[in-house]
Amino acid sequence: MKEIEVFIDTEEIAEFFFHELVKRGYVPTEEELEELADITFEYLIEKCIIDEEQDID
Repeated sequence: MKEIEVFIDTEEIAEFFFHELVKRGYVPTEEELEELADITFEYLIEKCIIDEEQDID
C-alpha cells in the first residue's frame, strides 16, 4: 500500500463540526468544538489512521 502524507488540523476539524452541527440544529460552544476536534484526532491516532508528529519550529 502506498503511503501518503496527510496533515490533520484540529482547528479545521472544529470548523467542520461547527458547520455540520449547526445544519442539524445544534449550537455548540467553542470549547465543545475544541473537545470534539481533540477526540476526533485521538480516535484517528488510536485506529492507526494517522501518526502524530511533533511540530518542529
